Amino acid sequence: MNASNNVEKSFSLAKERYAAIGVDVDRALKTLEKVPVSLHCWQGDDVGGFENFGGTLGGGLVATGNYPGKARTPDELRADAEKALSLIPGKNRFNLHAFYGDFGGKKVDRNQIRPEHFKSWIDWAKSIGIGLDFNPTCFSHPKSANGFTLSHPDKAIRQFWIQHCQLSREIGAAMGKALGSPTVTNVWIPDGMKDSPADRRGPRERLASALDEVFKKPLDPKHNLDAIEGKLFGIGAESYTVGMHEFYLGYAVKNGKLVCLDAGHYHPTENMADKISSVLCFVPEILLHVSRGVRWDSDHVVILDDALLGIAQELVRGDYLGRTHIGLDFFDASINRIAAWTIGARNMLRALCIALLDPADKLKKLELAGDYTSRLALMEESKTLPFGAVWDYYCQSKGVPVGEAWLAEVKTYEKKVLLNR
Repeated sequence: MNASNNVEKSFSLAKERYAAIGVDVDRALKTLEKVPVSLHCWQGDDVGGFENFGGTLGGGLVATGNYPGKARTPDELRADAEKALSLIPGKNRFNLHAFYGDFGGKKVDRNQIRPEHFKSWIDWAKSIGIGLDFNPTCFSHPKSANGFTLSHPDKAIRQFWIQHCQLSREIGAAMGKALGSPTVTNVWIPDGMKDSPADRRGPRERLASALDEVFKKPLDPKHNLDAIEGKLFGIGAESYTVGMHEFYLGYAVKNGKLVCLDAGHYHPTENMADKISSVLCFVPEILLHVSRGVRWDSDHVVILDDALLGIAQELVRGDYLGRTHIGLDFFDASINRIAAWTIGARNMLRALCIALLDPADKLKKLELAGDYTSRLALMEESKTLPFGAVWDYYCQSKGVPVGEAWLAEVKTYEKKVLLNR
């Protein structure tokens, strides 16, 4: 029996097992195929961008390692991303930062970027049938060197960053309109202080006013969705972060914006999955940046751990998939970058697959009936049900490698392409 037949046979047996506890596997997979994951451009080149190749990374961001073959041009990054996308099941997306424009070797400052600088990205996305997401780049720039951007005390510098974010929204809208799928444009800034400030209020009031200017022009939500992202702390901003979570949650609730929840932006003892239902009581949609913090916001490649499974489970049990935009956010320069994308995205989708196979309806009924004994028993028994057989079948049905077979393709690509750069 060949490998394909083995996958189908295992899947058939798994379907029977899941049906016995009331789970419709076919329905679960139909739901899964509608959920895109947005791959982040910054994994492909260690957050370098194409403004000033080889420039210094700022904003408290650090990429460790020096694995050979990182992308040096937009064409190389697109080729690498396309390879990764070919190894990940489903129809996914790609997420760009503003300093990844196709600038043609010309100096284009952040307050001068236009949709035409991203035309090649739009054409590429259209050619392979995916959507794009976008982010202003408020770091790695002389005007962010002192650690402040939208909350900067100098009005002229603050205005520079306001203009940059305004233009980024316009670019996001142009992408969404061209591709027929709304672009999520996410604003994150590194603003903060290394030591305790004398004035916590001033920078936050300046940030609120700046955001009002950034979002002043209404854009069609069919083309662009605005998101804002908080953070616990950063390198160089260990004692005070202007845009902390409470600030952005309040702003989002007041102004109807998406809140970005980043899995690496919380204290290690906090449960991010528990935040999802709380936030979605008050905002229309959320953006998730799926990452893995190891003791701090270190942006490790996503693995299939309890934290990821908890996030996926909450999205499914709360029926939040239609109100959630999922993107990856990590950068590891110590391993093959295409493998990092593939591992992370497949794990996110695998976690969702497991969550969709959860007997959630039965568990909720037991809970409402007060039968906590049966609830706990079924929760534990379902953990070892044959989800792997369902995942393998899903990959095979979507024409991507099953199991670890994708790694051989990455190694071949590394030998033929990456090592020749």
